[in-house]
Amino acid sequence: MLRTASTVDVVIVGAGPAGLAAARHLTGAGVSVTVLEAAERIGGRSVTDRLDGFRLDRCGRPLAVPVAELRRTPGLEDLTPRPFAPGLSVHNGQRAQRIGAPRSTRGALSAARALTRAARWLPTHTDHRSDRATPTALTPPDRPLRDALAGRPAFPPRAHDAFLRPLLGTLLCDPRLRGSSRVAAAALRAYAQGPLWLPGGGAAAVPELLAAALPPGTVRTSVHVTSVSVTGVSTAEHGPIPCRAVLVATGARDAAQLLPGLRVPAFHPVTVLHHTAGTASQGRGAAFRDTALVLPTDGPVAHSYVAGAIDPSRTPPGRSLITTTVLGAAAALPLSVLDKTVRPQLERIYGAHTDDWQLLTGHHDPYAVPAMPAPHDPERPVRVLAGLYVCGDHRDTGTLEGALNSGRRAARALLQDFGLPALTAEPDVLRAAA
Repeated sequence: MLRTASTVDVVIVGAGPAGLAAARHLTGAGVSVTVLEAAERIGGRSVTDRLDGFRLDRCGRPLAVPVAELRRTPGLEDLTPRPFAPGLSVHNGQRAQRIGAPRSTRGALSAARALTRAARWLPTHTDHRSDRATPTALTPPDRPLRDALAGRPAFPPRAHDAFLRPLLGTLLCDPRLRGSSRVAAAALRAYAQGPLWLPGGGAAAVPELLAAALPPGTVRTSVHVTSVSVTGVSTAEHGPIPCRAVLVATGARDAAQLLPGLRVPAFHPVTVLHHTAGTASQGRGAAFRDTALVLPTDGPVAHSYVAGAIDPSRTPPGRSLITTTVLGAAAALPLSVLDKTVRPQLERIYGAHTDDWQLLTGHHDPYAVPAMPAPHDPERPVRVLAGLYVCGDHRDTGTLEGALNSGRRAARALLQDFGLPALTAEPDVLRAAA
């Protein structure tokens, strides 16, 4: 490993989607890369656990970005989308209201336009020393989302009362809607462009496809990087590894440990619960074959769906898989307490007793999604200085596509500093949606 790494052009720290996407862009441009991952497996937060034939994501977030956008990243051409049923199912605690795709699409687009009018786009200035977007005469007036939604006359009657608030809470993992209205408008436009979907085979399919497209031996797991510089990295297991440039592609907190002075954002905590229903429950309810996303308007559940119906590869034959996501303060409850808390709500949603349901696993991540308060800059700097770069969803938007965008931007900056042809000037996802 030392002999291979000593002649490498770029060392990337972190094998999540951002780092692997950057590695794929760089190797495609002829740059030699080594990716070092501290964990035993790749993926970062895009991890899928396997248990008794089930594939269980640690993040239960539906994807709103069109598949074609993700496939712009080399290596993801074979990504298989598993779409939800068109439209949404909004549950008010007593009954479900099915909102068809045309209505939800029109409502999302109308709300996106209203949010854009509420915070008109202007250019942004970023203070690179403090890593903050600072107001100037050319700064975008980006309002907190809940303030923009409070401007009721700007929205079609009842549009945001019916489904907009729970949908935005799910897409942004922000139940109190305190984040950027501009990011929210982009998320709604992405939702309107196509159905929500899950990656076939689990969330881990994305990093696995990216890693498989890299030259053999590029990715090394269980290697802990202790410091970085423009000339190499130091590791706990193998000492110093020299290179021409270093790209830190970890989460925000780990990145700040390696790059002192990097701003660490607040985070939205997320807990994901995976249940399988007993034979009696499955036999009584057509709900276990429904592929709609359920958005409750009360209770601790932010959203729930029958993952096994949407993507049969996630379950063994004849078994069901119900995935439920809890946001906000309730996400911090002990797992056993949270399981008991959500079951009455799940009974109402699915119309079946949960006495014979089995909790397969639950995963709580207090740092799951970087918060995006207004004003939010979706293109925060990826170049720390020539030879040292940073990427991740904390440099863009707190989404999978944000992580991929930042990896592409970091690779572009690095190639420019190497004097090599830059990547094609494709618009980033958020820019295309804005």
